[in-house]
Amino acid sequence: MSAVGRAIWFIESHFAKDISLDQIADAAGQSRYHLSRMFGLATGRSISAYIRGRRLSSAALFLANGTSTILEVALDAGYGSHEAFTRAFREQFGVTPESVRKQGHVRNIELMEPIRMDDARTSKIEPPRFEESPELLLAGLAETYAYDRTEGIPSLWQRFNAHFGHVPGQRGNIAYGVCTHSDAEAGSFRYMTALEVEDTDALPAGFSTLKLPRQRYAVFVHRGHISTIAATAHHIFANWLPQSGYQHGEVPDMFERYDERFDPHSGMGAVEIWVPLKA
Repeated sequence: MSAVGRAIWFIESHFAKDISLDQIADAAGQSRYHLSRMFGLATGRSISAYIRGRRLSSAALFLANGTSTILEVALDAGYGSHEAFTRAFREQFGVTPESVRKQGHVRNIELMEPIRMDDARTSKIEPPRFEESPELLLAGLAETYAYDRTEGIPSLWQRFNAHFGHVPGQRGNIAYGVCTHSDAEAGSFRYMTALEVEDTDALPAGFSTLKLPRQRYAVFVHRGHISTIAATAHHIFANWLPQSGYQHGEVPDMFERYDERFDPHSGMGAVEIWVPLKA
């Protein structure tokens, strides 16, 4: 079982009680820092958000069953007051605990189900090749996204593509999708649609820059439609990296490299995923 799989097993076995990130990391055989990054990249949510969602989903089922009071359910879920529980419950499901208890069912809310680590997201991919990349000076458009709310990324690409090929100092015809600033506690990361530039003197309005150091990468190839690239990233961070004996580098979290093999109109073709490795 992968490190993320071990973490999920531990959470599923203990989320009804107080558990710490240190305990989860110890069960997974990883440091807090590396487990948090791998978990977010592999599952699309932070560890704390997953635990909170699982506890509140369990609480919703108890409320619908009607055998416990709201305060009893709140305390069992780890909340010290009715008010704190109601606020978290409404944020998670968009309804109040009172309404779920009154209606006696959960058909109108989306529960957070246990993540299955043996599902299609763990399908095998081609072994990586290894590359030494020179220093890269990138420029483009960047936004911050929650792990589980990435639906805005295609529109960011749409805005960026209007500039591609017309940026002063652009080098080559390669586009990059760069993930940085992964924040395990906030459950978010920064995504940058970018191209390589010679300098930053005359960039379009709204462009930001990022300098990537010279370093070694494991390079994977995602094939098929771009909408399924998360499954490839999941396999890399949930399975390949923990079992590889390599340690993840610091910056970036990873980047996607789009060359002539990818058709941006149809979303089909080969896309490379570059994962930095510590020396």
